[in-house]
Amino acid sequence: MDREELLRLVGALHKDKAIDREIIFQGIEAALLAVAKKHFVSKENISIKIDRQTGEITAMEGDKKIDPAELGRISAHTAKQIMTQKIREAERDVICEEFLPKKGTLVTGIVQRMEGPNVMAMLGKAEALLPKSEQIPGEVYRPGERLRAILLDVSKVGQRVRIILSRNHPDFIRKLFELEVPEIAEGIIKIKTIAREAGYRTKIAVLSEAPQVDCVGACVGVRGTRIKNIVDELGGEKIDIIRWDEAPEALIPNTLKPAEITGIVLSSETKQATVVVPEDQLSLAIGKRGQNVRLASRLTGWDIDILTEQEYSLRGTPSAQEAKEVPVETMGQEELTTVSEEKESENSENKEGAVHDKDQG
Repeated sequence: MDREELLRLVGALHKDKAIDREIIFQGIEAALLAVAKKHFVSKENISIKIDRQTGEITAMEGDKKIDPAELGRISAHTAKQIMTQKIREAERDVICEEFLPKKGTLVTGIVQRMEGPNVMAMLGKAEALLPKSEQIPGEVYRPGERLRAILLDVSKVGQRVRIILSRNHPDFIRKLFELEVPEIAEGIIKIKTIAREAGYRTKIAVLSEAPQVDCVGACVGVRGTRIKNIVDELGGEKIDIIRWDEAPEALIPNTLKPAEITGIVLSSETKQATVVVPEDQLSLAIGKRGQNVRLASRLTGWDIDILTEQEYSLRGTPSAQEAKEVPVETMGQEELTTVSEEKESENSENKEGAVHDKDQG
């Protein structure tokens, strides 16, 4: 390999692989040195240096200069293998340096191919994996389509970099809201917590740091444009936007919307909440296969038990021991904390659960 050819090789690798020129030169030097040590039987130290400007190779055996022609007769195949290994390691490091800082962020790639149930996508020049376990149930992926996901993990595996994507992680919802709602990206509105069953329903609790900003309305957008973009990205997944409240007696009813709540009994020690609803609201509060109450429980951190007014009355007044566990005066049905009374003054402006179907699911 002459000087000009060597410099062209280094330039091409630097451009195509985004590998630093110095790393490429070091890789070539290491390859030549490895095969030279096998070729020359000598007790003297062998060194090889390449001039970064001219491409001239200088090989020394102790104080004796090795004829470049002799280097040319050394096994080109062995040198190529070593050089390829060094370049792959450098390429791996470049990819790691690029994607490690992006861990947990929203990325966009192109579906390349399917490997069984897993999806392989290209993020620029790097290949990423969307495993079956991180996909939204029921989604179909086709080569050439755009794929948006969060970068879940980046790790070195041998000489390669393994990049894992996710579309069913709750943080995927968080990043989509940050993208679509400027107030969230700017910190005016905070996402307090998210409960999700990917592909079916998500509940997200939000809080406004500025009194003049309606956190629910901002997330929905004018005529629902902002939330529609998110729902479209998720393939129609239902999203309930909940106004956060530090008081569980206010937050829990909010999370069970659209069901109307009659009252609530709380036990702060066990974090159990008994929610009372009219008979015709029971199935709506529980949701399809218990989904609504399950997500509400996960969002609030409370174990929620839903009863009809009749079921609650049949339980009778709590015992003295149970009464100590209830932080609000809700011992009898007539004393049950009535949500509608407490929130009557706020009903006109605090319509919760901005996006949900009016069915039982």
